[in-house]
Amino acid sequence: MSKKSFFQRYEWSAYFYLFPALAVILTFHVLPVFYAMVISVHSGGMTNYFKNFVGLSNFEYVITNKHFWYSMWNTLYYVVGTVPVQIFLSLFIAILLNQKIKGLEMYRVIYFLPVITSVNAISIVWKYMYQKYGVLNSFIGFLTGIPGPDWLMDTTWAMPAIIIMSIWKGLGYNVIIFLAGLQNVPPSLYDAAKIDGAGRWKTFWNVTWPMISPTTFFVMIMSTISSFQVFAQVYMMTGGGPQESTTVVIYYLYQLAYVEHKMGRASALAFILFLIIFAITYLQKKFTAKRVHYN
Repeated sequence: MSKKSFFQRYEWSAYFYLFPALAVILTFHVLPVFYAMVISVHSGGMTNYFKNFVGLSNFEYVITNKHFWYSMWNTLYYVVGTVPVQIFLSLFIAILLNQKIKGLEMYRVIYFLPVITSVNAISIVWKYMYQKYGVLNSFIGFLTGIPGPDWLMDTTWAMPAIIIMSIWKGLGYNVIIFLAGLQNVPPSLYDAAKIDGAGRWKTFWNVTWPMISPTTFFVMIMSTISSFQVFAQVYMMTGGGPQESTTVVIYYLYQLAYVEHKMGRASALAFILFLIIFAITYLQKKFTAKRVHYN
């Protein structure tokens, strides 16, 4: 029996079927990263990215620029205000939707509908709602008799307004993820807890919470990453104002690239943001993964 060659031992047809997906990933994900890496060490405008080689001066400019630190503070404010509340609310709603109630499918559709709706369209609607004499302030005045703030024109309320809108927009996605995790919890564990006399809180804390910890870990990581990349809401609703109170990192990157036409500095900022997200994700994994129960 003759020994098969290297090409005969492997089924190369699999790579033929993978080629379209690999070509898309390589063209639109891998190569742009290396292209941006080259741009980040050059200075130039929109017509000539590689006008002058400047080394790491673009990175130095970004790190020493006060606008970067303003945008980073605003981004952290947004992340802290969005992620914990969104996780808590989505888990609470998922638990409610996991019950045997009439019209359950309709409720799931209602919660997921904002997720598939264009963020630009939603931002326009919420922008009108946030006006000084808009629907929201009219409702607040009707309930309390106190006039509401000029949400998007007030440095104190502009970022909370975007946070509230973003929580509403992304809530349905996390609800579906949590709902899938809840439905994978074996019913026998609930039966055992019931036999042992455990109440609802003890059942949740000792059965449900450990069993959905991988789901919670996934939602936390993905929510944090997506929150660091917030852009459309800020662009459509406030334009980074008032007084840079809603200028997040991605919006500042947009300003550097397409307003000031400093593509090298914008690329440097993109890599700095990548390192920040990578570091935060690593710390989340390091300190929370030990609490995740996969069995």
